[in-house]
Amino acid sequence: VFPSLAQAQASVANEVYRELGQPSIFLFCPTEYCSSLCSPSPSKSCYLLTLGQELLPGIGVIWTGPKVVSQELSATLLEEVEGVLQRRPVIWDNLYANDYDCRRVFLGPYTGRAPGLMPRLRGLLLNPNCELQANFIPIHTLGSWFQSELRSCAHPDHAGTWMESAAALGDSQDTQEGSYSPQEALELALLDWVAEINRQALEPGR
Repeated sequence: VFPSLAQAQASVANEVYRELGQPSIFLFCPTEYCSSLCSPSPSKSCYLLTLGQELLPGIGVIWTGPKVVSQELSATLLEEVEGVLQRRPVIWDNLYANDYDCRRVFLGPYTGRAPGLMPRLRGLLLNPNCELQANFIPIHTLGSWFQSELRSCAHPDHAGTWMESAAALGDSQDTQEGSYSPQEALELALLDWVAEINRQALEPGR
C-alpha cells in the first residue's frame, strides 16, 4: 500500500493523532532515532526527510542524539535534526539508562550538554537507571541544568546572542561551567540526597 516505511509510519501516526483529537503532547519515535542509525546522515536521510514532510506539525519526534546513548549533545546537531524533521526534536536522553547492563549504575551529574540547547528542543525526557533510588543525583542535577538554561534565556544581555554563542561553543565543559557547573550541581545534589536519606531513616519501620 505504501511506497516506503516512512510514509506508512507517518500515515498511521497522523491517523491516530487525529483520532485522539490532536492532543498537545503526541510523541513519535522514528526507526532512525539517532545519527548513528541514519544513512548516510540525518540531513540526507530519505527516511527522515519523508517524516519531516509527511508528519502533521503537531506531532513531536523523539531523538536520542549522535548515538543511542549520547555522551554529548550539541546545538549544531540539533539544528541539523530540526531542519530535516521540520520541527524541534524531543530529546529522549539515555545518558543514565542502564537497562542494557544492569550491573552498572550511573550516579554522576548531568553533563555533556552544551549551554543554550533549550531553544532547539521541544522537550527533554530523561531515561533513568532501573534502580529508583539511584536516580536522585541524575534528576537533581538535571533540574540544576534546566534552571541555568532558564536563567540564560531570561538574562537581558544574552537575549539576542546566547543561542549563536552556544552553537559556536559546542560542548566545551570549560565554557559550560560559566552558567552550569556539573561539579557544583553534584555537590548540591549530594547534600540534598544525604538529607533525604537521613529523613527516611527516621521514619517508622526504617
